[in-house]
Amino acid sequence: MSGTEMKTLLQPEAQRAAARCRVYETFARAFDYPDTEFSEDIRDGTLAAAVSAVLGAVDPELARSIDGNALRDGGAEPDDLAVEYTRLFDVGGNGPPCPLYGGLYGGVRMKTMEEAVRFYNHFGLTLREAPHELPDHLTTELEFLHFLAFLEARALESGDDPGPLRRAQRDFVTRHPGRWVPDLAARLAQNEAMPIFRELVARLEAFLAHERGHLIALVGPPPDTTARPRMDPAASVPQSS
Repeated sequence: MSGTEMKTLLQPEAQRAAARCRVYETFARAFDYPDTEFSEDIRDGTLAAAVSAVLGAVDPELARSIDGNALRDGGAEPDDLAVEYTRLFDVGGNGPPCPLYGGLYGGVRMKTMEEAVRFYNHFGLTLREAPHELPDHLTTELEFLHFLAFLEARALESGDDPGPLRRAQRDFVTRHPGRWVPDLAARLAQNEAMPIFRELVARLEAFLAHERGHLIALVGPPPDTTARPRMDPAASVPQSS
């Protein structure tokens, strides 16, 4: 199913899943290293318009509190954004002050990555050998949720059961980005990050909370996270403590 085909979906629930898919795609791109093209998208307002459009398509309330000025602030110099990205997310004597790796926010990182890999592998996905492709990196997690929402839209349009895909999204949001993105937001504030990064994370945090509520309303609350690792036939996704 191409992007054009997603825009012409007829089933309302499929349209909603496709809208959520586009939000994940937009945020995954926003947290990659800012190249020249992306920096231009910030300064000319393309990013601000895209974030507002995709969030508003899911729920107008999500777009209402966006700080458009912050999303247009790429710094005074051409390389300000890249320098700030490196300061916050890539360097530091004991690691970056605001890492984009979920396993560094509480718990045991190896266990967090192993659980994420089980999710990816269950849906036939493998990762390339590159730093930003580590299983607990924010862009990797968002790209996975983009993929699941895409599959959900396709299932709904085809009349197939979306339940397993919705449960997978609910569990992954709860146990991965929804768990640690609020801590990332707090660290960005503590480190006086550029407004654009603080605003992006704030909007992502709000969207993930909205997603969790939406998915719980559809398929119920997630299973007990104190349970031992298992495969839940009903959920069709790996569960882990």
